[in-house]
Amino acid sequence: MAEEVEKNKTLTRPLPPIRWWMFSLLFLGVLIAFTASLALGSVDIPLNNVFRILTGQIADKGTWADIILIFRLPKTITAILVGAALSVSGLQMQTLFRNPLADPFILGVNSGASLGVALVILGFGTTGSLLLAGLGLFGDLSLAVAASLGAGAVLLLVLLIGRRVRSPITLLILGLMFGYATSAIVSLLIYFSLPERIQTYTTWSFGSFGGVTWSQLWVMVPVILTGLGISYFLPKSLNALLLGEEYARTMGLNIKRTRFWIILGASLLAGTVTAFCGPIGFIGVAVPHLCRSLFNTSDHRVLLPAVTMMGAIIALLADVIAQLPGTQYILPINVVTSLFGAPFIVWVIIRQRRMKSTFAD
Repeated sequence: MAEEVEKNKTLTRPLPPIRWWMFSLLFLGVLIAFTASLALGSVDIPLNNVFRILTGQIADKGTWADIILIFRLPKTITAILVGAALSVSGLQMQTLFRNPLADPFILGVNSGASLGVALVILGFGTTGSLLLAGLGLFGDLSLAVAASLGAGAVLLLVLLIGRRVRSPITLLILGLMFGYATSAIVSLLIYFSLPERIQTYTTWSFGSFGGVTWSQLWVMVPVILTGLGISYFLPKSLNALLLGEEYARTMGLNIKRTRFWIILGASLLAGTVTAFCGPIGFIGVAVPHLCRSLFNTSDHRVLLPAVTMMGAIIALLADVIAQLPGTQYILPINVVTSLFGAPFIVWVIIRQRRMKSTFAD
């Protein structure tokens, strides 16, 4: 009990001044990654022309303005939103489940969101990512609502079963089982769908930031900002959950209400991202660990803004790599995040086992 009280005191101490320098570096990293995402691609655009276009001036080539304003700028804004949303939702779920590998992808939340999107795409028949925008506001909202409902349903199931299952490994296996179950339902939908609808869903499942248009951003931005806003009201509650639910109750925390807001926020974030960009893995599980190591803290007052900026940086860098600058090829985002994320998760598992072995000795 004395150790828990000391940990609680640590979580409520003022933030050390040096961390503001670290936040400044992260913010600078976001600006650099943002600029690189706009400048690099199949057509490399000089930085001075990028700044001219963003400030409303005339570029050396007229086509460069179209490339940035019509294609790259909405893609870059989308990457920032996706990185922040997945990182924050991953941090929340790792705290809620007290599991270092919990994130929307591994716990099956993305699978639930994918099922919701599959019902819209395969059931109502949008034929191509551009036609999603052609559905107008109704189509965009139906994607976001369907994905969020699917994500929330799976997260609720995992949470309800997780109350009776204490083993973190068992909980992860259950999340994977939910993912397989929803994938089976999606396979049935694909089997009975028309070829053009199947192609639309297959393309969406690869993951991409480039399919989001300015009209879709009018839906995506408010929903993600709402999810982030909910999360930023929860740092004290998340800090209390680090000490365990029983101890959090003794501190006066309403566990049911806190769970509801965490589930709502995480579902909005993961569901909306999956709706518009496809199921993107590994960002949600990797970024919180990076920020914990960088800031050497578990205080959510520090981690929430840190993972928001770090997630944006990682997503922007993944987009730059996926563009294969100087070539005409574009890789799916999931290819890039998996290549770098899978080894990171292996490292996290090995690190956790080493820590347990150290404490056991």
